Amino acid sequence: MFELDARIERDTSPVGVLPLCAIRLHHDARYPWVLLVPQRAGVREIHTLSKADRAALTEESAAVSAAMQRLFGADKMNVAALGNMVPQLHVHHVARFASDDAWPGAIWGAHPAASYEAGALGTRLERLRLAFADIEGFTAAS
Repeated sequence: MFELDARIERDTSPVGVLPLCAIRLHHDARYPWVLLVPQRAGVREIHTLSKADRAALTEESAAVSAAMQRLFGADKMNVAALGNMVPQLHVHHVARFASDDAWPGAIWGAHPAASYEAGALGTRLERLRLAFADIEGFTAAS
């Protein structure tokens, strides 16, 4: 049975679900940043997913990236599956801008996470839910 890693649960908020993945908004307000988490028990690596799930992950990742790039006007979408700190398979999708405070380097460890101001988290979640509404199989979290 699928169970979300406690650290992902703590550091993110639910945006919604796709047929394979849960979509979670990272709580670092510096960057538009979501995680896709395949809802499969015990999966740590992309290559251990079934062939069908690997294909679904690729399609869901592409759709989320495209929607985020349109929504935020990102200069570049960074997509990565690292798993060094949290072994549960999750794929980061970060909208990057030449003007952001970590550009052109990686965001990890560049600066402490910035909390969302009052109301901003809810606004960001709603904007993402609207942007993802056209992705096939998307269901918004309540």
